[in-house]
Amino acid sequence: MSTESALADGVREALAVDADEFAARAEEEAEVVKQGLHDGAFDNHQSIVGFEYEFYAVADGRWSEESRAGEYALMRVPRRLLELMGFEKELGLHNAEMSTSPQPLSDHGLRAQLAEVRARLEAAENTAGVEGMRLVSDGVWTIPPAGETARGYLTDSVDLDGVTVAANMSDAVRYHAMANAGGDAPVALEAPGVTLRADTVMPESLITSIQPHYQVAQADTLPVHFRYALRIAGPLLALGVNSPFLPPDLYDDDWDAEQVLEEGATENRVHVFESVLNARTDAEKVRFPHDFHDVETAVDRIAGDETMVPMPESDGTDRFDDDFATFRTKHGTYWRWVRPVFEGASRSSANARIEFRPVPAQPTVRDSIAFQAAFAGLMGALPRHEHPVIGLEWETARANFYAAVADGLDAEMEWIGYDGEHTTDATEMYEDLLDHAAAGLRTAGCSEAEAESWLAPLRYRIDGGITPAGWKRAGVRSRLSDGESFDDAVHNTQRAYIERQAETLIDGGFSEW
Repeated sequence: MSTESALADGVREALAVDADEFAARAEEEAEVVKQGLHDGAFDNHQSIVGFEYEFYAVADGRWSEESRAGEYALMRVPRRLLELMGFEKELGLHNAEMSTSPQPLSDHGLRAQLAEVRARLEAAENTAGVEGMRLVSDGVWTIPPAGETARGYLTDSVDLDGVTVAANMSDAVRYHAMANAGGDAPVALEAPGVTLRADTVMPESLITSIQPHYQVAQADTLPVHFRYALRIAGPLLALGVNSPFLPPDLYDDDWDAEQVLEEGATENRVHVFESVLNARTDAEKVRFPHDFHDVETAVDRIAGDETMVPMPESDGTDRFDDDFATFRTKHGTYWRWVRPVFEGASRSSANARIEFRPVPAQPTVRDSIAFQAAFAGLMGALPRHEHPVIGLEWETARANFYAAVADGLDAEMEWIGYDGEHTTDATEMYEDLLDHAAAGLRTAGCSEAEAESWLAPLRYRIDGGITPAGWKRAGVRSRLSDGESFDDAVHNTQRAYIERQAETLIDGGFSEW
């Protein structure tokens, strides 16, 4: 049987699962999770941090005309190469993902996170380099594979006996089942200036992100931590915006370069994720989530979320969370910009944590880990100090988030300072925000100098008013002034980004750019 036939059969099997039975199993298993919460199974003696880091691959001029040096066209990663690198599959054939080992929140724990990312990424880059490719840390790719268009790459699909298979999607049944869920309604990627129709969810593979995880020591504190996480989502995203442009051939004909610069978003990644994955559901599955005030509500929301792909029951292993395997599967399509997670391979490692998803992948490892440190420090300090920003209206926190999507550091956001006063002054907001992040890191065992060192990349951005998105916009404006076309200006700015990153990704910082 061919790989394609096996994939199509797997998709048919997934889509044949009775959705009502799947939902009923998830609801039953939610009660198992709740009982575990009551029994203390998800409690731990300290806070733990973890990290997910997504990349895309580009050609780096080694072997063929298709990978000319300096072109940095998108490149498909051979599956055997991912295994050699110790990376995981993501949606597109050009994607790769790394997950770090969980570590205690402390200076040593953060250093372990930084060291692990650097060591594994350096080894991966060495392996990829032999194959004529480079891994890029970025928010959105803009240069399609050599000889192809972005539109063609993202929409290419074939029909295998009634199953639509995206030509450039990883061979995971789950991804292709998502593509075939929701009937014949086309997927629509919608962002300022861009409307793309596709038969599958492949356009979501435009984006890459970092995802810090914060594991709470006591599961019953998750609601308070979660409410604080929603209120810092906008400010932290504004510091990290890194996708002001989509591939030029995707823009509508009536949008010119100046309109893209003036009216385009600073974080198009958010528009891509929301529009593509919401197109196949009746509810807005990808969204800024609501507060919850008890941990049981968080469990119920996951179990009750609209089912997109009711996957078959797994055979089971010896994991602790096999007792709620369907609930875990349900969580896999519980897409929120901040989301609760309940899992654990063993009872001793079972945990309740927050996965923070707003921030795109950053220019360097050091900058990426700075966001992990800031998020963890804030999760430690804000509840401990009972910071009044928890009283910021949910609607305002949501407005802050989408203001950051649109305008980055130029966004007007509302904050409540430690003195209880409302402010829209960005300087006051970020001073309060990062001072509390530093306080949280100090409480976790960092010295004052160590805490400030972790946060220095973010303070640099605030002091200079510069973000990766701002750097890219400035590069495109400069090239347009030099007479380049919009397509060339975007592509050449992207090439400059990758060249700078090649010098600084592992050991440097965005401040050197």
